[in-house]
Amino acid sequence: MANPKRRHSRSRRDKRRANWKLKEKAFLNCTQCGSLVISHRACNKCGFYNGEIAMIIKSKDKKVSTSSSVQEV
Repeated sequence: MANPKRRHSRSRRDKRRANWKLKEKAFLNCTQCGSLVISHRACNKCGFYNGEIAMIIKSKDKKVSTSSSVQEV
């Protein structure tokens, strides 16, 4: 296994480690219900994504509309 011949300075080491930080997720408002949604994800409250129903949300009143190409959650 290869070993370095010379020691790396603290600044050189820390420049490499500077990109390890966490990034914030981008939140948007849902166009149908207005709740906060992570971008490029279907809304957890209404099930819409990009103006279309992406998934059916089962509500507590058990009034569920069905569609042929939609998955249930």
